[in-house]
Amino acid sequence: MDNADIEDLFVALGSVTIKRMFGGKGVYHQGRIVAVVIGDTLMLRADAVSAPAFAAAGSTQWTYQREGRKRTAWPYWTVPEAAMDDPDLMAVWARRAWDAASRVTAK
Repeated sequence: MDNADIEDLFVALGSVTIKRMFGGKGVYHQGRIVAVVIGDTLMLRADAVSAPAFAAAGSTQWTYQREGRKRTAWPYWTVPEAAMDDPDLMAVWARRAWDAASRVTAK
């Protein structure tokens, strides 16, 4: 997924900054990370408030396992499939990611 595609998906949220990280990309809005891209998979930030909506929409949570360690769940979920082709629906999910990022930094 190239940077122009990522920016298009977040247009309703506003401008985003894209930085390389974890061998992928981090997507930031107003200095807060709202998404990551690993390979060609975009994953949005979630928290205890928003994760149930992601699960109900059929999204999966990103997990990672280092050799010799147990699998760890990260606070990022795949974008619901329908949102990738619907800018209005993507706007809803992007705002949920922004809200989750805002709640985390407010703590």
